Amino acid sequence: MTIIAGHRLRLRRLMAVIAIAFGLLTIFAGGRVLFGGVGPGYVVFRPLLAFNTAMGVVYAIAGVALWRDRHRSVRAAGMIVALNLAALGTIVVLYSSGGGVAVDSLRAMTFRSAVWLALLVGAWLTRSFNGDTA
Repeated sequence: MTIIAGHRLRLRRLMAVIAIAFGLLTIFAGGRVLFGGVGPGYVVFRPLLAFNTAMGVVYAIAGVALWRDRHRSVRAAGMIVALNLAALGTIVVLYSSGGGVAVDSLRAMTFRSAVWLALLVGAWLTRSFNGDTA
């Protein structure tokens, strides 16, 4: 394994840990809200909450793929980015039309999309070249 391949492998492993932790935190936060752990007055758009909680599972699975298999992880991260951007677009339209979406939801979905866009770019940049095994 070359030095560059070793650096790519370490970076991929770091990104995998971030993805898995992000997924587990998303599941925890979504589950807490779903099971009544949020006080009154907090605006909850249930379809978005269900989407984000389910995506937490997908995030963790994609993190494992990032740790183990570079080709599948690029596709998984790309799909996550696409789904997050579609959800973001949907809630932007709902928010703009006065729907029951809080501005905090827009910020959180923007953050999720940005994190996964960064992970997608990282997965793509750290894929193997010229037969490297990293």
